[in-house]
Amino acid sequence: MTTATTLETARTEEQSRPSQHRAPRSRRRIRPDLVRSRLLAWTALLVIGLFALLPLYWMLVTALSPADRVFQFPPDFVPGAITFENFRAVLDNGPLFHYLKNSVIVSLTTAFLSVVISTYMGYSFSKFRYRGRKSLMNFVLASQMFPQSLLLITLYALFRQFGMLGSYTALVLSFSTFTLPLCVWMLKGIFDTIPDALLEAAAIDGASRWRTLHSVIAPLAAPGMAAAGLFAFVRGWNDFVFALSLSNNDTMTLPPGLVHTYIGETSTSWPTLMAASLVVSLPVVVAFMFLQRFLVGGLTAGSVK
Repeated sequence: MTTATTLETARTEEQSRPSQHRAPRSRRRIRPDLVRSRLLAWTALLVIGLFALLPLYWMLVTALSPADRVFQFPPDFVPGAITFENFRAVLDNGPLFHYLKNSVIVSLTTAFLSVVISTYMGYSFSKFRYRGRKSLMNFVLASQMFPQSLLLITLYALFRQFGMLGSYTALVLSFSTFTLPLCVWMLKGIFDTIPDALLEAAAIDGASRWRTLHSVIAPLAAPGMAAAGLFAFVRGWNDFVFALSLSNNDTMTLPPGLVHTYIGETSTSWPTLMAASLVVSLPVVVAFMFLQRFLVGGLTAGSVK
C-alpha cells in the first residue's frame, strides 16, 4: 500500500513538472508580442503627431525667416537666419487688433447664445415627452446636412432685407445656425445620463421645473456645457466665408481681416501672415488649456447611458 502511494505521488510530481516549465515559455512568447504591439502603437502616435504638428512648425519657421529666404529651394526646415521683424510688424498693425476685438465679441456671444439655447432644447428633448418631439429632433439633426453655401445665400438675402448686413447680430445669428445642432445633441446625450430620480426628488422638495434645471441639472451638466461653448467659440473664431460675406470694415473678424491685410492682388506677405496667424491663435490655445478637462469630460459624459 505504501509502495503504490509512493509511485502515484511520483507520477503526480512528474506530471506537474512540465507544467511548471511551460509557464516561463508561455511568458517568453507573450512578452515579445506585447513589446512589438507597444512599439507599433508609439510609432503610429509619433507619425500622427508629426503629421499634425508639421503645419504649425512650418508656420513658425516661415514667421521667423526673412522675406528673401521664404521662397528659396530647397527650403530651410531649420532657419539659418532668424528675425523677429515679422512679429514686430504684426504688433504695430493697428487694424489687426480691431479685427481681434470683433472676433472676441462675435465668438463669445455665439458661444453664450449656443450654450443657452442648446441647454434648454437638449433638456426638453431628453426629459420631456410631447407630440412632435422626435420630428423636431430629426429636423435639428437634418439641418446639418444642408450645404453652408446654401445657408449663406439665404441668410444674406434675409439680413439684407431687414437691414442687418454688416452688424454683429448678423454674424452671431449666422454662426449659431451651424453650432446649435451639434451643441443640442451633445447636451441631450449628457442630460440622458442624469437619472430621472433627481428630478423626482427635486419635485418632492417643492422645486419647480425651472429651479430644477438651474439648481440641480445644470451643475451636473457643466462639463458638457463648457465643451459645447468651446466648440461654438472655436467655430465662430475660425469662420471665413460667413464673416467675409456678412460683415463690413467695422465688424470684420480676424480670418477675412488677415486676408485683406496681408494678401494683395500682386503679392502676399507670407512671413507676416504666418506671424499674425500664430499671434491670433493664442486666445484659442489659452481657452483649450483652461477648458481641456471640461472638454474631455463633456465629450465623453454622454457616451455611456
